[in-house]
Amino acid sequence: MKRFLSMVAMTTALVVALTACGGGDSQPASTDAASGEPTVIKLGTTVNEQDSFQIAAEKFKELVAEKTDGAYVIEIYPNGSLGDERTMLESMQMGTLDMGIITSGPFVNFVPEMGVLDMPFLFPDNAAAYKVLDGEVGQTLLDKFESANLKGLAYAERGFRNLTNNSKPITAAEDVKGLKVRVMENEVYISTFESLGVNAVPMAWSEALTALQQHTIDGQENPVNVIHSFKLWESQKHLTMTRHAYASAIITMSLQKFNALPEEVQVAFKEAAQEAAEYERQWVADNEATQLEEIAANGVEVVSEPDIESFKAAVQPTYDKYGEQYADLIAQIEAAISE
Repeated sequence: MKRFLSMVAMTTALVVALTACGGGDSQPASTDAASGEPTVIKLGTTVNEQDSFQIAAEKFKELVAEKTDGAYVIEIYPNGSLGDERTMLESMQMGTLDMGIITSGPFVNFVPEMGVLDMPFLFPDNAAAYKVLDGEVGQTLLDKFESANLKGLAYAERGFRNLTNNSKPITAAEDVKGLKVRVMENEVYISTFESLGVNAVPMAWSEALTALQQHTIDGQENPVNVIHSFKLWESQKHLTMTRHAYASAIITMSLQKFNALPEEVQVAFKEAAQEAAEYERQWVADNEATQLEEIAANGVEVVSEPDIESFKAAVQPTYDKYGEQYADLIAQIEAAISE
């Protein structure tokens, strides 16, 4: 630990000295490391402590402590205590929040190219998604975050999204017509569900939970672990395994905060983020079957094999609408999957 702290202290002292001499405008996020005290990094999520995001956050915290010999401490703020996902991204842009684990959906409002990942039925399975996200295409997209004053560290997992509702079992695309369904604040998701004839209602997750409880909306769409961790069986009686889109969870940092870290700490954070992401992916895979059993045991009717081809045909208008905009990225994704 002394060696790591010494390296951090030397880097911090150099930055401060250069700044004092007019050598640059950048300031370190904190000089705690130089004084021997750990630097605290605040990380927010919108989910509860039973969610997979918490698993990723706790693993990231553990790895950062290990890789920096305790020089950096991650403080986790779950349950939306630091705001909804869009608010947290805006806070990171301004440098008032250090970092967060954010569902990929809201990023289209900050980095338009990210919308390609939300195209329906783009990924056939988890392995294909990992291959793309951990490869050149995924890194190219993360690099674009810097233009929005954000730093993408790694893709953890939200998972394949599925439809729930409190009205009726859904076995084919025509069954969803007329339902009022909460979707993320993301134009691609809105288009996808409007193509299905759904009354798509974009709203933050905290608002969606209230709307579900009050039955002002019929349903929502999310991965199994979200349905399980938030006990959506209390308001939803039908689950259809549509797997209509794969959503990642991006471990994201304020670019301002990231740039203020010494170089060796930046490397440690990136390594910790990737390792935490892979750890959380495995956790999701290991727990999904049990979670599905518990969802069913709590009275939810699960349609495990709906007519997926009917859904794929119904959402074609979304490809007609965005196909040209994302043509190059879609081609790169398809090529990466087929390699």
